[in-house]
Amino acid sequence: MSAALRSYVTGAWHTPTDEGRPLHDATTGEEIAHISSAGIDFAAMLDYGRRVGGPALRALTFHQRAALLKQLAGYLKERRGELYAVSAHTGATENDSRFDVDGGIGVLYAYASLGRRELPNDTVYVEGPVVPAGRGGTFVAQHVATPLRGVAVQVNAFNFPVWGPLEKFAPAFLAGMPSVVKPASPTAYLTAKLTELIVESGILPEGAWQFVAGSLGDAFDHLTGQDLVAFTGSAATAATLRAHPVIVRNAVRFSAEADSLNFSALGPDAGPGTPEFDLYVGQLVTEMTVKAGQKCTAIRRAFVPEQWVDAVVEAAAAKLAETPIGALASLEQREEVRRSIKALAAAGRIAYEGTAPDGPGAYQAPVLLVGDPERAEPHEVEAFGPVSTVLPYTATEQLIDYAARGRGSLAGSVVTGDRAFAREVVLGVAPYHGRVLVLTQADAQESTGHGAPLPQLVHGGPGRAGGGEELGGLRGVLHHMQRTAVQADPDTLTAITGRWVPGSARTVTDVHPFRKDLSELKIGDTIVAGPRVVTQEDVEHFAEFTGDTFYAHMDAEAAAKNPLFGERVAHGYLVVSLAAGLFVDPDPGPVLANFGVDDLRFLSPVKFGDALTVTLTCKQITPRDTADYGEVRWDADVTRQDGTSVARYDVLTLVAKKKGAQQ
Repeated sequence: MSAALRSYVTGAWHTPTDEGRPLHDATTGEEIAHISSAGIDFAAMLDYGRRVGGPALRALTFHQRAALLKQLAGYLKERRGELYAVSAHTGATENDSRFDVDGGIGVLYAYASLGRRELPNDTVYVEGPVVPAGRGGTFVAQHVATPLRGVAVQVNAFNFPVWGPLEKFAPAFLAGMPSVVKPASPTAYLTAKLTELIVESGILPEGAWQFVAGSLGDAFDHLTGQDLVAFTGSAATAATLRAHPVIVRNAVRFSAEADSLNFSALGPDAGPGTPEFDLYVGQLVTEMTVKAGQKCTAIRRAFVPEQWVDAVVEAAAAKLAETPIGALASLEQREEVRRSIKALAAAGRIAYEGTAPDGPGAYQAPVLLVGDPERAEPHEVEAFGPVSTVLPYTATEQLIDYAARGRGSLAGSVVTGDRAFAREVVLGVAPYHGRVLVLTQADAQESTGHGAPLPQLVHGGPGRAGGGEELGGLRGVLHHMQRTAVQADPDTLTAITGRWVPGSARTVTDVHPFRKDLSELKIGDTIVAGPRVVTQEDVEHFAEFTGDTFYAHMDAEAAAKNPLFGERVAHGYLVVSLAAGLFVDPDPGPVLANFGVDDLRFLSPVKFGDALTVTLTCKQITPRDTADYGEVRWDADVTRQDGTSVARYDVLTLVAKKKGAQQ
């Protein structure tokens, strides 16, 4: 008998206590493993994640977690050949294996980059601006996000045994939440190999990744309001899990990626002979053949202007005949696809059917149907294989209506060179789709295609598609965190968030803050510089030097008629430049560079004779773990002689961790 797949739970490998059920090679039918989760203590597994994995992750900053994701991605990339070899048993072609394995590794890299770029080198994420909660400025509020204190239980589908688990794991890990990974049984042996490599690497903190081969048993009975469930699979199973009494009672966060009858539409302008026509046909064939059409984002409904249905079928059939295709994941899956083809054919006709290899493998020939879009079947039956239905349309509003009949999908695409048509269709179908691609000859070279989700963007869809949003860049991370409104006085809020809040204490010292390296600099360190009187000569010199001769600065008569000014005023950018001249320390020192200005607002006009003072306060310090410098955000408040703020903004600088020879 073939070996049983082992689970990895509570810090150890677990061999099932019963025989389980056999798993087979999709191409040969050979038995290759047995699968069962018998003997696992699921309550202990969840407790281990909360008690061991959670604290270990929360002790790390976002940047440290990001660095581990990048390290893991590199480790897996070096060993991806081992994953390719196992992937072949799932029926995947060489290209399919790369799509799954490299796609999953790419998600790790993407979230590693996001963590370093968009998240602080801290354990708390501050969201949005400070909200004044009182008139006197002593009572303020701000939203913060902290990791949930539970476990992310991730139930994955059979079609992407590497990408699927990693796309759920990456945002959870970056948020500071441990994962329990449960793959679908038919291809679980590939996720088991992935787990072996992850455990062998020793890169992740213990408890951050647990793996269950087989069913989850009574795990859902032990979920708490701090846990989270992410599910990919059928809509029927999602509905059953979502209604679990414990999930309902404890309001467990539940996201689902379920059935999806995705569409692709050919524009009326994109007839035979146009670049867009060829792009449309090529994309349709790709979506039918990659992973043998076993993709939640594959094109199931191909909407085509009525007059070009035959041309699309002919061109697609020719390409399908030349395109290699792998096996489905199992014989059971093939039978399900064949039942779906039969149902779709009852609402139309089979226009093309390829040939499949003989033998015991789960091969299914590609099938292209032509259907009646007024019938229910094309909008309800999902053949999860190399199958698509061409559906004619005659008007844009009709196309939008047909697309919406899918009752919610993950992805749609519009292939057209007509931007007005693209706008009408995209805005019409957007409420029913999580993602819409507009494919043209202008973006074709760089486009990742209809069926490829990107880690930076939302992956999910409304209605029958499940209503969840996996990935989605920062959204995916924040899904694993609790957003809390913290109300306090400014000094206390500064202490909690690690960011200086207007109204909290400033520290004005004899040492210019720009003379302090990152280890010496403190939140609240401040310099007050000025005053500097703005003269007419300053304004006219700035106008001549820059070429900015806007009438409000140069034409007294025209400026007098301006309802905002009433007289000539200084350029806003002159005000910012003069402020920099007041606070900058010119000598070499720890400040290496100014790399930007955020949230610049000009609040009140500056007139000739106004005296400007700038108050610059250290607002946020973010060390970079991989560099000898860090980022410092400064609050800049430029005021005139009566104390009125004329400009406010954040100055961004790079500051050395230690003073160097450049001083």
